[in-house]
Amino acid sequence: MSLPDIHQQLPALQGWLQESLPEIGKIEDIKRFSGGFSNITYRINNGQQSFVLRMPPPGSEVKTAHDMSREFRVLTALQTHYAAIPKALAFCDNPTILGTPFYIMEYLEGMILRPNSSQLKDLSADNFTTLSTELIKNLATLHAIDLQSSGLIQLGKPEGYVNRQVTGWINRYYQSETDQLETINQVAAWLQQQTPREQAPAMLHNDYKYDNVIFSRQQMGKIVGVLDWEMATVGDPLMDLGAALAYWFEAGDPEPFRDYNITWLPGNLNRMDCAQLYAANTGRDISDLLFYYVFGLFKNAVIVQQIYFRWKKGLHNDDRFGALIHLIKLLGKHAVRTLEKNSIS
Repeated sequence: MSLPDIHQQLPALQGWLQESLPEIGKIEDIKRFSGGFSNITYRINNGQQSFVLRMPPPGSEVKTAHDMSREFRVLTALQTHYAAIPKALAFCDNPTILGTPFYIMEYLEGMILRPNSSQLKDLSADNFTTLSTELIKNLATLHAIDLQSSGLIQLGKPEGYVNRQVTGWINRYYQSETDQLETINQVAAWLQQQTPREQAPAMLHNDYKYDNVIFSRQQMGKIVGVLDWEMATVGDPLMDLGAALAYWFEAGDPEPFRDYNITWLPGNLNRMDCAQLYAANTGRDISDLLFYYVFGLFKNAVIVQQIYFRWKKGLHNDDRFGALIHLIKLLGKHAVRTLEKNSIS
């Protein structure tokens, strides 16, 4: 299923904006942000100011991962408790506008650091030490929000969170399985046999990484905003840390991983440094971190598998998706090697 031409739907969008956000005025330009495999994001401009429109990808069958209503609700609830977040402006569930739910949020100026970004050449090893340090400290800040006084506890069910996640992501994998991969089967079986120590719950982002963070261009290390809250919830904070570390590829990891993050570049903290910094800033017990890291790798493999599954069913025509089977296999092998080493390093 291809992405509908949003320019053809511009009159309907303009009419809705006139009713819901009249202060935006007339849209002069609309352009899709490049990159990413998940929700679709556009930059809309009225000639003086930019805003962001987010909508789910075409053909998505994983409704909980692309629930625009919930993502809008999360952003709204976080607004007064967490500074590094774009302001959510309006939500639309009328399918006659764009054919799918969507929402509008503020556009934040800054730099998003992705592989092959032209901005990387201007950053030194010392810069990356600062950036990676602040990235982990900001995650600790998110996890320090008081769930009860903020009311954020209502966004999730922390009791039994880890077990539900393990069971749920394993089920998602087998529901979208296309190839028999022994390494993935082995990791799934290992995860089902583990019971990590219970942690006090926190607000989780669940997809925390460099390319979901906007850094200031003027003040090195300052985080202007964190994006992509589609999987945010309340639960065990080490699940969030494990997910972040599962994206944190190092120079000694398989080379293809370098296409998916910039954490292997000189100056970045390594995974163990990140874990120790997080523990120092939160006081959390990270003795079971191996479980959370391996689960993060497994979850990444499942996310990629779901995209590959949709491509194989003909719901995507993006040629990038056909090659994702190789990444799934590589994540499975890396997870097994991690278990064999009994270390996240």
